[in-house]
Amino acid sequence: MVELNSPQLDAVFHALGDATRRRMLHDLAAGERSVGQLAEPFAMSLAAASKHIKALENAGLIRREVRGRTHLCRLDPGPLAGAHGWLRFYEQFWTDRLDVLERLLRAEDAAKPPTPAGDDP
Repeated sequence: MVELNSPQLDAVFHALGDATRRRMLHDLAAGERSVGQLAEPFAMSLAAASKHIKALENAGLIRREVRGRTHLCRLDPGPLAGAHGWLRFYEQFWTDRLDVLERLLRAEDAAKPPTPAGDDP
């Protein structure tokens, strides 16, 4: 069962709720990046990029390592498992309901009398 009252799950969804952070995660999936490299595709300052990175760190989605003056970020996909589990529950919820709808529609179609050829429905 997925924990519904999890501060980490809240932080993950907060982090994923922003397109800039989702893009940063996507970029990190290819390998570690510096803060400057993560900020590069966006018209933002390093300070603004650092705020996005901090939100990702708070969610546990990335790890930052300082090497000299360079801050390197690395994806940590572990916390995404909780978000995936939460979403999987609702995927099954809607799949079940759509399966019921499909069965009802097929039964309704099967119960209709055949339409004579040439008649418009």
